[in-house]
Amino acid sequence: MIGAVKKFGNSAGILIPKPILAQIGARAGDKVDMRIEGNRIVIERVVAAPRAGWAEDAESLAAEELDSDWLDLPGEEDDSQPW
Repeated sequence: MIGAVKKFGNSAGILIPKPILAQIGARAGDKVDMRIEGNRIVIERVVAAPRAGWAEDAESLAAEELDSDWLDLPGEEDDSQPW
């Protein structure tokens, strides 16, 4: 498939057709990695680690002073729940 390099402001870009993006599992808005290999531009979809940032989020939650007064209040359905 032949495309064209087009001017976008002070930069240039190439529109990538949706079927081509689908072949690498990417869609509009996804992050991609671009690099040069020889005389080729290689574009790959960036796959983030599924649990990236969880540890930092857990630490920040643990550091927060949470209002725990509501924990002692009885719930109407507490006795009927299989714990």
